[in-house]
This record gives sequence, C-alpha cells and structure tokens, in this order.
Amino acid sequence: MSESKTNTDKTRKDIDSEDQSNSIKENVVKPLDDAVEKAIELFRKIREGGNVDLTEKEIAEIDKECEIIRNREIITKDLEHEPTEITGKGDQVTGPPTLTRFERARIMGARALQLSLGAPVFIEIPKNATSSLEIAMEELEQRVIPIVIRRTLPNGDYQHLPIDQFE
Repeated sequence: MSESKTNTDKTRKDIDSEDQSNSIKENVVKPLDDAVEKAIELFRKIREGGNVDLTEKEIAEIDKECEIIRNREIITKDLEHEPTEITGKGDQVTGPPTLTRFERARIMGARALQLSLGAPVFIEIPKNATSSLEIAMEELEQRVIPIVIRRTLPNGDYQHLPIDQFE
C-alpha cells in the first residue's frame, strides 16, 4: 500500500512540474507573440506611410513582408561563445601590425621591474643607460624580450603574438 502511495506522489510531482514548465513556456511565448504582432503593426504603418490609396499589389507585397516577419525564428537565449585562440601561419589577425603605445608601456614597465629585481639582461648594457627602464627600452628596440602579447577580440577570441613579429 505504501508503494502505491509513493508512486502516486511521484506522478503528481511529475504532473505538477510539467504544468509549471508549460505555464512558463506559455508566459514566455505569449509576450514574444505580442511583441511580434506590435512590430508587424508598426512595420505596416511605416510601409503604408499614411497613404490611403494603396493598390492591391502594394497591399499584397506588404502582407507578404509581414508574413515573412511573423515566420522568423525568434532567438530567446543567445548561446555562450567559448573563447578560442586564433591560430594561423604567422599571420596577425587582431590589431595593428605595430605595438600600440599601451603595449609598449606595459612591456617596458614589466621588463624594467624584472631587471630591477635581478633578472638577466639580454643585451650588452649601453654606457649611457642609468636605469632599468632605459635598458628595457633598448631591449624592446632590439626585440629580444621574451614576452608574448595577447590581443583579445570583443567576442573573447584571442591571439598570442611574440614581440619579434611586430614592425
């Protein structure tokens, strides 16, 4: 007897959850249908342009365009885009072919910090260099710093570009 009661409870829960999901679907679809109909009304008004004397051909054309709008697929949820690395045969896809001033500043600052903390120097130190920033600037000019720039597109896709690839 207890088994039949639990089965009845399960089916009631399933039916209740189905009713809730159906009501949610109806609530979501109904406002969208109303929005589509309002958009079609506005489109019709714009196409008619306040012109009372429309030929049957023009009316048929407007009706045909409205039907196309009505039959469009409505996307209610945008799919998430998984960011991926843009790979190519050494081609630079993102951004300008030169380092931007922001990239230059970031690289020089990071490299100057590394040098001031005791990192090895990749060039022969110039005689007129008095600070780690000047050494970093010279290393950047000679393109010997082993740093890779990551340029990102608005959709999240990115490309890794080594410094020696820039002009």
